[in-house]
Amino acid sequence: MTNHPPASSTAPASSSDTPGSLRDHLLDRLERSGLALEVRTLLRELLPGERARSSGGRVGPVHLRSITAAGWRGVGPRTTLELPPGPGLIVVAGPNGAGKSSFAEAAETALTGVNSRWEGRRARDWQGGWRNLHSPDVTPEVCVELSVGERGEHVRVRRTWYGTKVDDTRTRVEAEDGSERKLGEVVDAEALELARPFLPYSELGSMINGTLGGLHDAFFKLLGLELLAEFDRQVKDVVSECDRAVKEGDALTAKLLLELAALDDPRAREAATALSGTKRDVGRVRALLESRTPAAESELARLRQYASLAGPDLGEVDGAVARLRKAAAGAEDARQGSAEDARRLARLLAAALDHRRLSQSADCPVCGAENRLDRTWAEQARAEVERLQTEAVGAEAARQAVTTSVRAVHDLVQPVPVWLRGEPSALASVWQDWVVCRDVTHPRELADRAESAASRLDDACRQVREDASQRLAGHDGAWQPMAVRLAEWLGVAEAAEIARERRAQARKARAWLRPIIDELRDERLRPFAERSQEVWQKLCEHSSVTLGSVTLAGTPGRGRVELDVSVDDMSAPAYSVMSQGELHSLALSLFLPRATHAASPFGFLVIDDPVQSMDPEKVEGLARVLDACARDRQVVVFTHDTRLQKAIAHLGIKATVLRVSRQTDSVVRVETFTDPVKQALAEARDISCDPNLPQDVADQVLPAMCRVAVEAACLETARRRLRDEQGLGLGDIETRIASLDRTKRYVSLALLGDDRPSARDAVERVSPGGWALIEAFNSGSHAPLPSVDDRKALVARTKVLAAAIRRSAIRGEGSTGGVR
Repeated sequence: MTNHPPASSTAPASSSDTPGSLRDHLLDRLERSGLALEVRTLLRELLPGERARSSGGRVGPVHLRSITAAGWRGVGPRTTLELPPGPGLIVVAGPNGAGKSSFAEAAETALTGVNSRWEGRRARDWQGGWRNLHSPDVTPEVCVELSVGERGEHVRVRRTWYGTKVDDTRTRVEAEDGSERKLGEVVDAEALELARPFLPYSELGSMINGTLGGLHDAFFKLLGLELLAEFDRQVKDVVSECDRAVKEGDALTAKLLLELAALDDPRAREAATALSGTKRDVGRVRALLESRTPAAESELARLRQYASLAGPDLGEVDGAVARLRKAAAGAEDARQGSAEDARRLARLLAAALDHRRLSQSADCPVCGAENRLDRTWAEQARAEVERLQTEAVGAEAARQAVTTSVRAVHDLVQPVPVWLRGEPSALASVWQDWVVCRDVTHPRELADRAESAASRLDDACRQVREDASQRLAGHDGAWQPMAVRLAEWLGVAEAAEIARERRAQARKARAWLRPIIDELRDERLRPFAERSQEVWQKLCEHSSVTLGSVTLAGTPGRGRVELDVSVDDMSAPAYSVMSQGELHSLALSLFLPRATHAASPFGFLVIDDPVQSMDPEKVEGLARVLDACARDRQVVVFTHDTRLQKAIAHLGIKATVLRVSRQTDSVVRVETFTDPVKQALAEARDISCDPNLPQDVADQVLPAMCRVAVEAACLETARRRLRDEQGLGLGDIETRIASLDRTKRYVSLALLGDDRPSARDAVERVSPGGWALIEAFNSGSHAPLPSVDDRKALVARTKVLAAAIRRSAIRGEGSTGGVR
């Protein structure tokens, strides 16, 4: 692995704010705003308090030590992908169908419980594809071993399936000593959402479609801007509430004007005049309604109170009583104290299981009976612990449901109206019976009494309303109903007038607040935008498409990410002008700044197949981007495209390369990729040492294996020479290499920088006697290899020649000599 210098992670820049001081900053800006006192008072009233952000699970950097899968996706028998923890670049390579993505998805599923690749897919596709078809007897499992915190504590997160459905899972988190941990203590769920370290191939395309609303909301939280969004929402809600009040007043006024026009009464005409015009004359309507004797007015007021009297909502009461009875029945099924009894017995059995595990003895520690705590007992005890825990949770939930249901019924009971108290009326007595229900706590008694009292009170209120309405209708003939309607209008009109004034203040408040939200949002987003531009520039250095500013528009739930994209300095819609490779580059440019945010507890990134659709220049840019990220993070890249490995070698980037291959019946193997020259020589050496090797095999196979080693050395040297001496890019280099067809041309390109057919002098200069070996490789004519010593000698000569060719590029040898 490479020891990189530390690199700074993306962090929100702020001239005067941090998330913790945002409220104080807004208050300070408000005091210096020059707004009217009423507007400032409204804003102070609506400004939310700071919310404490959860810190659960943020115990330090989290790295991956291994990923394990069994019976999962393309992996049959249990296979583990060992990963070097800590910063560095890790490339997991292999052909399509080898099982690479299965490991990437296993890591994501183990930690999050979600497989992004299958999000939004049809259920039957996922149900039929998540389980490995070749290993029906293997219990499906995904597992990640983590290195957590500065001390590198080993923690294993294992998710297993106990049923046929994808949701039938159990998750167990174990510390290094075998003790069980909670997942939230190791991995913060909020951090997984905000700084998600996984980028599956499916998201490379999906995350850049539409408005990027999810990314917008994640950035908003990541930047600590939730308070701004809530503040804006509070002010907007005030405007909406005032709009509704004003519209209600206007609608009622219009309706009353029609009714007044149809009434032949001078008071109706006077009322219509008061209701007309841009500003309603509330005082004139009130004076008109009050032009009667005090006694009559008092009687009318009391009649209006009775006419508008409302008792309990029987629908709500019936629903609450039904839920109470159901909860009471459930609580009666769980006997008193059963939860604690179950927990106590479960702890006792768990302690016995721990004793058996720690002591490695099956003898009973209480009675001394030998082999009493055998495997059968342990399995039964574990099952009983699980049953008792379930029973305890159920009993506790039943009691809590009763408490909640009793409170819900109590909350429906309203006190006797103030104006009705003290009156010797049957209504007050019935209402008092309803109020007494708040003192009843026994669930069944409360259900019965509340149901009966609510019904009787509803009947009483209905009778009183009907009587009062009839008396009001007969008062003053046709005018009185209109007077009642005008009295109702007074309250609505006064509320609308207050709403108009408050709406004007709220609109001024929002006009002041919106630019400040945009300013603070853009200020905190700027480092992310700059980092996105840096990544884009590295990935698309030679592209005619330029990524400018990245901004957030709107608020959470209704927001979008806006991208300033231009082609040859002409603005253009991003998605319509970009190639597929550029779209993938854009997705990476947006993913990496978020995933590498300084607040993220994750010291790793898992990226699946980012190379697809990229041309050679973008692949080189991708290698540079990944190398930069790997300076302070563990970057695990899964790919079937060999161009990324070639780009890494071409640029001299240090990386660990793991090869994944899939055998028959989903048997997956993982190997660490070593030096191809050393690997070829090692295989040839193993063959040469076999005394039982048939002569014809030795004469044909061994020289071919030696030729592979020499050609591998030539390819490495040629790539370095073409890059350093001729300045060729990766694409041009691979084009030159693809045209090679004979070993001599490999050697010539490595030593001379071209593919002329003969480089005898150059070879002899770096490795005397080497040309004869190359001639033998090229023609297939070589001396027989009758003995083990002869075979070893061939491998030794090959090793000398390969080492000389590799050294030539470092020393600058080969290209200065004559050519035959």
